[in-house]
Amino acid sequence: MTDAIIKVMLADDHAVVRMGFRLLLDASPDIRVVAEVESGEEAVKRFPEVRPDVLVLDLSMPGIGGLEAVSRILARESTARILVLTAHEDAMHAKRVLKAGALGYLSKRGAAEELIQAIRMVRQGRTFLEPAIAQQMAVQQLSGERSPVETLSEKEFKVFLALAKGQSVADIAQVMSLSPRTIGTHLYNIKQKLGAANSAELAIVAMRHGLMDP
Repeated sequence: MTDAIIKVMLADDHAVVRMGFRLLLDASPDIRVVAEVESGEEAVKRFPEVRPDVLVLDLSMPGIGGLEAVSRILARESTARILVLTAHEDAMHAKRVLKAGALGYLSKRGAAEELIQAIRMVRQGRTFLEPAIAQQMAVQQLSGERSPVETLSEKEFKVFLALAKGQSVADIAQVMSLSPRTIGTHLYNIKQKLGAANSAELAIVAMRHGLMDP
């Protein structure tokens, strides 16, 4: 391998998806997949060992998930270049991802050429945002539209998504390395901000904003 080769690590919990992306990327003359992981925890652990030029990361993985993995990796490796490749096509996830420090956001519906272009741009330290999602964000900014979900802090947003997906307070506390009491405090604040009475109503809010499949 020469210095011109872009070393990529793939993080996705679906082996078939990883295999498809590996075949696609390895067919490109300047990109090689050098490692694969199937969880956010594994991505955090292996990143310093592999030292990829670009980490291509899914958001919806078991355990800490992709968003928390982005935060943890960048806390240790501030120069890490991360491209999020996800099924989520909403502007809200994109905003959170970019705020966490990832350089790119692309939906899995995107064309193969877009993925290769995104990897090359992120490798150069440039931001890549899927055009349709960039347009969503621009429209929301121009209209001044602001969802109550956007008032949640980063920790609250992660707890909100986990609760909406049916995880218990104890499970969330373990995954996030926080006490159940702290998660309980976050839950109280989330319910107040979103006007939700229970986890079922949180799930409805998440679905309404395209953060979860119905």
